[in-house]
Amino acid sequence: MTIYPLSFHLGPITITGYGIMMMVAFLMAAWAIQVDLERRGMNQDYAADIIFAAVVGGIIGAKIWYVLLTGEWDALFRRGGFVWYGGFLGGVAGVLAMGWWKRVPARWTMELTAAPLALGYALGRVGCFLVNDDYGIPSSLPWAMKFPEGLPPTTVENLRQMHVAFPPGANPGDLVGVHPTQIYETTLMLLAFAWLWRLRDHRHAVGWRFGVYLVLAGTERFLIEMVRAKDDRLLGSFTLAQLTSILLIVAGVIVMQRLRDPEPAPATAPAVLRGTTAVDPARSG
Repeated sequence: MTIYPLSFHLGPITITGYGIMMMVAFLMAAWAIQVDLERRGMNQDYAADIIFAAVVGGIIGAKIWYVLLTGEWDALFRRGGFVWYGGFLGGVAGVLAMGWWKRVPARWTMELTAAPLALGYALGRVGCFLVNDDYGIPSSLPWAMKFPEGLPPTTVENLRQMHVAFPPGANPGDLVGVHPTQIYETTLMLLAFAWLWRLRDHRHAVGWRFGVYLVLAGTERFLIEMVRAKDDRLLGSFTLAQLTSILLIVAGVIVMQRLRDPEPAPATAPAVLRGTTAVDPARSG
């Protein structure tokens, strides 16, 4: 199966599938936060604050991580050049800073963003697929895909630069079918979102669900890296993203452990989150 990137022009502006899906990802994450806030009888305006902070912090973090990883300082001023883990860390920093400014305890922000983060990531990976980026290693499976205009194209020469071995004499210009790892990630993280969404009524302390998200996200990325075509391998086939994934899993386990006990009394939302509707203690998270 041969796949080409989605892009079109509106006058001088180029619209890509990645840009469209990133917008969809943020909008859907905002929707999920609003639904959760409404369900808890809380002020839904905080959803917009979270998304704004996530966009600004995420873009800055993703750019800085890419520059530190590649040394391409001019990427700061290019349209492309983003790394998800940098975006994640920058987004978390931005959202927590917004919460601090709004006087919202970090645990409440963690609780509200756990499921939306998984949803946003899943939709964002659709964007990667639509621009033919972040694909996997060669595969002969029926759903393997070739990206002749990928970032970069899935040729023997380009895949060799990502530490993929080919038999001697392989034609450097041959187009190769690869694992569509973007679709794998979308599927797995949609399942993670569904589970996290069902956990809204958990009986642990506020913020516990964020620990579950970290474990799920770290595990998913660690496994996907095994079939990703990458050029950032640190030790054999071990990648920088896998190292970061392990750190996320450890952090998630720590959060779950520290917040596993139920609140001694139903958790009361901070004043800034209180809406006109009374909070139902049985549904306060």
